[in-house]
Formats: sequence, C-alpha cells, structure tokens
Amino acid sequence: MKVTVYGIRNCDTMKKAFAWLDEHGVEYTFHDYKKSGVPTDRLAAWARKVGWERLANTRGPTWRKIPDADKAGLDEKKMLTLLETHSSAIKRPVVEAGAKVLVGFDPEEFGRTLR
Repeated sequence: MKVTVYGIRNCDTMKKAFAWLDEHGVEYTFHDYKKSGVPTDRLAAWARKVGWERLANTRGPTWRKIPDADKAGLDEKKMLTLLETHSSAIKRPVVEAGAKVLVGFDPEEFGRTLR
C-alpha cells in the first residue's frame, strides 16, 4: 500500500506521527506544505472522503489569526480556499493510505489502517 503523509515537518504532532511510522516500519513519502504548497486537488479529494469540516485545525494559532470575516458563512468551497491559503491551518497529519484518508494523529487508527 502506498502511503503519503502531508503536513509540516516541524509540527509536534507530525513528529509523533513520523516516529510511529518509523517505529512500525511503514514506508511513506512526505509532502511538506511549507516547501511544496498544498495540492488543491488533494484538498478536494480529502474533503470528499472525510468531510471538509474535519480538515481544519480550528484550535490552532493559524486559524485564530484568520479574520472572523473570512471565516463567516463557511461552506466547503470557502473552507478549502482558506486552507489552501493558510496551509498551517490544515489538521496534521493528513495521511493517504491506499483508498483511505486519515486526518490527525491517532495511534490506534494508524495501527488499524497502516499495518
């Protein structure tokens, strides 16, 4: 199964996910939003699989810095545009594992999906 991990290298949650993947011998490729940007087609694909509401880290500092006016009346199109513009507001990691998409780091979910 091909595994691709999307996120930001220096994030603490990403470091936990990388450690888990390495410890369990899961081979993966990494796509860094800071270096390569956010693939627009992937955001839409993830939203179809997990729901656009799950993609935003609404508790993080990046989300809080986005003006409330920009967040008013959120729908899928508006949310995906915000996340493309403010990639640090995407919940991390996003993991594509075959046909599955995991959002956030949950060791149990990683274990069920990636072993």
